[in-house]
Amino acid sequence: MSILSRKILNISAKLEQLLPAQPCLLCGAYSRHRGWCAACDAGLPYLDSAHCPVCALPTPNGAICGRCLQHPPRFSHTVAAFTYAFPLDKLVHALKYGEQLALAESLAERLVQRIEQRPECILPMPLHPARLRERGFNQSQELARRIARKLDVPLLADSVHRIRDTTPQSALPWKQRKRNMRNAFSCSENLDGLHIGIVDDVMTSGATLDELARILRRAGAREVSAWVVARTLPHTSR
Repeated sequence: MSILSRKILNISAKLEQLLPAQPCLLCGAYSRHRGWCAACDAGLPYLDSAHCPVCALPTPNGAICGRCLQHPPRFSHTVAAFTYAFPLDKLVHALKYGEQLALAESLAERLVQRIEQRPECILPMPLHPARLRERGFNQSQELARRIARKLDVPLLADSVHRIRDTTPQSALPWKQRKRNMRNAFSCSENLDGLHIGIVDDVMTSGATLDELARILRRAGAREVSAWVVARTLPHTSR
């Protein structure tokens, strides 16, 4: 854990003691542990095993995986706090579809604890306007706003737009996901020389993040990192 992450963790722990007790979303026990209790936190699937630094899939000794060596994605590094498994999936679902926006604070904290390299700016995964109207908010932007505040890094909220209302990736086989995301984004800014951190809730195939990273690099970004709350592992994928 970096010095910056350790300081943020210590400050967050002190602030938690000032919060009123609330029921844990997973077990119902009252806690000041924001969103879920300490006992449930201990049972969450944190991504602590050795994994590829590029795509965050498990590898021996944390080496770069064969897929990333043969077909490097446009993003250079992935930071993930959890694996996408029970009961973390319930928390992500509650944020995304249950409008439990308070969870964004706790999930952002867990992700910030893993971040060691601070970029020049942060970009939330954009939603298409039709999807945004349907949901009412962008969960990735809720996460990114909090991460940007904690790291004191500028947030690029309106620089990239989702111009195609694509089929949800979760509804498609892995082989079709890259094609589904082709030309789904447009960028309106000059990003020459910038290191940009993309924030999203879950990374599965990585196709959406890869396409967004392609657009950012075409706009001049020097480096693109992927920051996700959870990484889907092969045995939990569809």
